[in-house]
Amino acid sequence: MSFEARVKELGITIPEAAKPLAVYVPAVKEGNFVHTSGQIPLVAGELQFKGKLGKELTVEQGYEAAKTCAINCLAAIKGVAGSLDKIEKVIKIVGFVNSAPGFVDQPKVINGASELIGSIFGKAGEHARSAVGVAELPINSAVEVEMIVKVKP
Repeated sequence: MSFEARVKELGITIPEAAKPLAVYVPAVKEGNFVHTSGQIPLVAGELQFKGKLGKELTVEQGYEAAKTCAINCLAAIKGVAGSLDKIEKVIKIVGFVNSAPGFVDQPKVINGASELIGSIFGKAGEHARSAVGVAELPINSAVEVEMIVKVKP
């Protein structure tokens, strides 16, 4: 089954890449690799999850935010690669979690992105990962995720 078909089977809609909030592009293709810029949980231009994990938001809400970020990463990748079926391997996911003091469940939050990628790409979705707690994120976003993928020539 193609990755595009798998996305549809899972009921996921890949939107157009989100418009950048500053001076950058959503993704860059260099050789056989696509690097995304950090993607936040925007849906139709609206931030869906605001605030700090461990204060205003639960781990479960952060998990959903990370899923939305991963979908937005896929949109950015599709924007430069043309199709998710061009993805050969997900190399790395980096997740930033807007964390209240003492919050230490960043890995559980970023599992939202990792598990979504695994459900779409299977073995090709096995990736290296970082889950980092930060004091603040742009526009008070709860989570930000970036990805690196290898694409077919």
